Amino acid sequence: MLRSLYGKLTIALMLVFFSLGAAFIVATEQMLEGPRLLELAADLIVGAIAFSLLAALIVFNLLTRRLRLLAAEMDAFRAHGLSQPMRGLNARPQGDEIDRLVIAFQEMSERIASQLRALERNDEQRRELLANVSHDLRTPLASMQGYLEILLLRHGALSPDEARSYLEIAAKHSDRLGKLVRDLFELTKLEAHDVRPQAEEFPLTELVQDVLQKFELTAEQRGLRLEHRLASAVPPVRADIGMIERVLENLLENAIRHTPAGGAVRIELDADAEHVLVSISDTGRGIAPEDLAQVFDRYYRVDRGEFGNAGNAGLGLAITRRIVELHGGCITVDSTAGVGTTFRFDLPAVPRRC
Repeated sequence: MLRSLYGKLTIALMLVFFSLGAAFIVATEQMLEGPRLLELAADLIVGAIAFSLLAALIVFNLLTRRLRLLAAEMDAFRAHGLSQPMRGLNARPQGDEIDRLVIAFQEMSERIASQLRALERNDEQRRELLANVSHDLRTPLASMQGYLEILLLRHGALSPDEARSYLEIAAKHSDRLGKLVRDLFELTKLEAHDVRPQAEEFPLTELVQDVLQKFELTAEQRGLRLEHRLASAVPPVRADIGMIERVLENLLENAIRHTPAGGAVRIELDADAEHVLVSISDTGRGIAPEDLAQVFDRYYRVDRGEFGNAGNAGLGLAITRRIVELHGGCITVDSTAGVGTTFRFDLPAVPRRC
């Protein structure tokens, strides 16, 4: 009963009424004994009333003191811009109503402070995203404009080969600009939960072989070897075939971009009871340990030497991670400097039918 505010007030009131009742009984007995004790009885009643009022005042002060401390904590929380959670008061979960009120306000202040920090991070990321988008849009646009202006100003003075070369460069920057816009649009939809995988059963082995064929010419032109090891009994997966094709293309393109001539890019498929495991590795320069935790962030571009980030906006791996997460999977990266990098992800396998 003492753990509740109601119980404490009840006991305090019982003590007050008990004191008044006892004083009244004693005073009545004394008045019955004779009129000479009437004055003493009156003093006793006045003293009991004074004691009761003092006791009530003490109890009221003890109860309101904790509320005043809570109000002061809330004022301090507001004065610090809602950024520092309330931790100045000690309260027990098994305590009275005021203790539970303090705990509720402390938890609320922690949530508010956490949400405020998240909003600040989002605002910082938004400003960074706008700066990166502006830069990446401005670069190909400026290049296209420059070469097209040369064609206009020197029209007739350029040889057909020179004119064709300028047009090819402008077209290359146009393709880069188009890819950037498509990636931005796709990532925005994925992060806004506007896209849901259209899951279907399909053999991942066949999809991997089809995607490898797309990159054979690119790998040959860069002097790279495309290798694969596909387990003999890889079960079908249930996923969005278009999305998974995009994941494989992003990872293979990333591996080829960062692997020097004479190196190799390798894809492997394995399976356990519930998942199909995919790994794509390269023999590039690797990623520094301090960069590994951020490679999947939007617009985060790792400096990997002369084979670095030309034409890379830093959105492919962010798209890849989001697609894998939409399928309930997980993607990880391991890298060793001078040895290479390996990306791994898993997909839900179709249960074997008896």
